[in-house]
Parts: sequence; structure tokens; C-alpha cells
Amino acid sequence: MDIYKKIDELYDKKRDIELGGGDDKIEKQHEKGKLTARERINLLVDKDSFVELHAFVEHRCTDFGLDEKKGQADGVVTGYGKINGRPVYLFSQDFTVFGGALGEMHAKKIAAVMDLAAKNGTPFIGLNDSGGARIQEGVVSLDGYGHVFYRNAIYSGVIPQISVILGPCAGGAVYSPAITDFVFMVEKTSQMFITGPKVIETVTGEKISSEDLGGAAVHNKISGNAHFSSETEEEVLSQVRKLLSYLPQNNEEKPPRLIHDNNDDYRADLTELIPFDTVRPYDVRIVITEIVDKDSFFEVQEDFAKNIVIGFARIKGEVVGLVCNQPKYMAGGLDIDSSDKAARFIRFCDSFQIPIITFEDVTGFFPGIKQEHGGIIRHGAKILYAYSEATVPKITVILRKAYGGAYVALNSKSIGADLVYAWPNAEIAVMGPEGAANIIFAKEIEVSPDKEKTRADKIEEYRRKFANPYVAASQGIVDDVIDPRETRIKLIQALEMLQTKKEIRPARKHGNMPL
Repeated sequence: MDIYKKIDELYDKKRDIELGGGDDKIEKQHEKGKLTARERINLLVDKDSFVELHAFVEHRCTDFGLDEKKGQADGVVTGYGKINGRPVYLFSQDFTVFGGALGEMHAKKIAAVMDLAAKNGTPFIGLNDSGGARIQEGVVSLDGYGHVFYRNAIYSGVIPQISVILGPCAGGAVYSPAITDFVFMVEKTSQMFITGPKVIETVTGEKISSEDLGGAAVHNKISGNAHFSSETEEEVLSQVRKLLSYLPQNNEEKPPRLIHDNNDDYRADLTELIPFDTVRPYDVRIVITEIVDKDSFFEVQEDFAKNIVIGFARIKGEVVGLVCNQPKYMAGGLDIDSSDKAARFIRFCDSFQIPIITFEDVTGFFPGIKQEHGGIIRHGAKILYAYSEATVPKITVILRKAYGGAYVALNSKSIGADLVYAWPNAEIAVMGPEGAANIIFAKEIEVSPDKEKTRADKIEEYRRKFANPYVAASQGIVDDVIDPRETRIKLIQALEMLQTKKEIRPARKHGNMPL
């Protein structure tokens, strides 16, 4: 047989592999509003940049009739490509082959590209569309999950890891996305849950649909297990590309910096945008969009724990991570969910050399029996721990209120902030003037013939003496009191000054964060 016949045979085999489960199953996938594994890859990576690896891998199981089923590429496409010209490694599960179920060889393929991603210092992306473990293969399929989970954990903080849920993701399969840095979901077609609706009904008697149990809305709004969602796969994959534009390739690199106009140190006029009255709400996104580069803010977990806003942006071309109280919800107070949301984002930024800027307007940790019994002490401590642990440049701007333990937790000078700025209307105190006056001057108010006037006078006295930025500035706890209109300029100067920051911590295996 001459070489050309062998080459023809090679291409025939490759075409067969690329068909996955065949035309009928591909059509069913499309009928569900879902793309195939390879169509997803082509949308995600730069044109003609994908290189497939281990395409000829087959399963080794001979039980339960699997010896008669080949299973092209063992139900997962793996390889590498480029996004915005930068390398990434990835896998894409093929639901048309064994329902994308993970078996021994399927897992080995994923583990192999994860190892390559770590060795080469490139982001790793998982496109998940799987019915879970391949039951016919028994315990080796569970062992396969373990190999994936292990790599998710040991490569955490080394390379960015992104999970995209594009169909079912059930049972043990959900734990890989849970360990990765960011999770994307598609509305109506993707679900994540440990135990499916039928099992729940059998065990507990509760009836619920797959979508209501673990759909995109549930995990983006209620559980906080996901970070982004969109209506279509095309939109979700476009979001992944956008996210990567803010991230470095690995923990030893800095994020990509855009060339920016040197004359862009403008004064953002914020004086009329934020109410002077500390009890009046406003949307902190107004502050963000006025200060950061135009159209650069990319919010993370927009629909979860709305009392805090997190996300990436650029300031004069440099990527920063933003952690901002949101007075529009719960007066910007910190609760269990917002503490978790902020702490994990802070730790991600610190892992990948992204400076952290905090816009603070906080009444305190949210009070209530439900919060206390739910563990607000433990959850709130995560923010303290995350900020204290972080060694990247850390800058805080106190916009209005900074009360109590929440003031300390939100990157105060005492827990390692490099620079703390305050606007002239900022109130920095153990508690708000109203509460403080009621406690400190309780007896005077009680015996006064005009209690309300006395209370009002004492509140104003406390505000004048303590609830202002100058007391903190006189103690060096605030570095400078600034004109709100110069906030962007001050941040540009600070980021430039902190570019070469190095901070050495005591040698240790790792800390014991309150979880």
C-alpha cells in the first residue's frame, strides 16, 4: 500500500471522529438549541487556531455492551488554541457521544491538557456538557473525576481556570467547575446540581424541575455558584473571550496593559452624583464608570449579593480589580453572601497580580438573627483574611460611610492597605452618629426637657468631632483627604507609584482561612 492510501485512510478516520455521535445526534443537539463540541471551540478560539490532541483515544471498557460501541474521541475534544492571539488549553465535552459522560480515558485526555496548560503557563477552559460519570465503567470513572479535581486544586492560583456550563452538569461533575475561578452558564439549557430532580423527589418527596433546581438563574442569583450567564452559547463564549482580555496568562505575569492616552488624567465630576446625605441610596456603578477608562468595567457576579459590586476595569490602560459597596442594596452593608463574593474575588486578584481598588461606603455588617446563626462572623472574617493576605497594590477610597468592623475589614490601613483616600464628606467612626450619640449621651438625652432637640444636637456634636475624615487623617489612618473630582488622577498616580511593590510574608505551607 503506498503512502497516499495511508494518508487517505488517516483523513477518513479524522472525518469519522469529527462527526462524533453522527448526524442524527448532532441534529438532536441543535434541536435543543445547543452547539456541538467542535462548533463551540470554533466560536471560542481565534479562527483556525485550534490544534486537537488525542483525537484517536478510545475507551477500554468491555462491560455492559460498551465493547460494541466505539465512542469517537471518547466523548471529549481536547487541545489548544489562541484567544485574542494568546494561547489557551481547553476541553469540550461531546454530548453526542455517550451523552458526554466521563470515563477513564475521557478523564485522562482532560488531565493531559490540564498538565500541558500548567507547564506552559496558559489559561485552561472547560466546556462542560455531560450526563456525569459513565456508569458502565464503574469506579474508574469516579477515579477519573478525582484526577481532574486534583489538578483543578493544585493549579488554582497558578493559571486562570474557567468553566463554561453548556448543558447538564450533574453529580460529581459539578465539583470541577466549583473549584475553578469563574463559571459561565447559558439560560434555559445549562444546569448544575449534585442530585437530580428525580432522586430528590424519591428521597425527600420534593418536586422540582431541572431548571428550577440548578439552572443559570438559580446559580447566578441565589446560590452564587456561577459568575456569568447569557441567553445563548454564542454570547457566553464571547463573554469568556472578554474576561480573558483582563487576565494574565499565569501567576508570574501581569495582566495585559493597553496603550492609553497620556493626557487622560481627567477630573471626573462626581460632586453632584452622590448624595451628601449618608442615608440616601445611589448606584456605585455611577462612580465606577466616571473614574475608570471608558467602557472598561466588566462586572462579575452581577446578580448575586447585590449589596457589593465586584469586577475588572482599566485605569489608564492598567487592569484593576474593584470591590465596591452598593448603597442601592441593604445600604451597602456586608452580609454572608457579599462577604463570600468579595473575599474570593480579592484572592483571585491577589493570585494573578491584579491591583485591588476598594470604593467604600459601608454601614457595617448586616444585623439579624438569621445572619448571626448563619455564621456572619466566619464569613465576614473571610474578607479580613483575604485583604490581609493579599500582597498586590491595595488602594481604598472612602466615599461616604465607613463604620465599625466593616471599615476595618474593607482594606483599612491596619490590615495592609497601601493607600487610603477619603472624600471630605466621609464619616469614619465606630458607628453612625445617630447610634453613637444615643449611647454616649443617653443620660443627658433622657433628663433633657426637649429630648429630640438634645438628641439632634448631640448627633451633630458627635458628627463634628468624630464622624469626619480629618480625625483619621490626623492619626495617619487616612493618607489624604481628596477632592472627589480628583479621584481618578489620584488612582492613576497611586497605581504608577505601586507598580514595583514587593511584600514578603512569613514562610509557611499555607494559612488556615475561615471557611
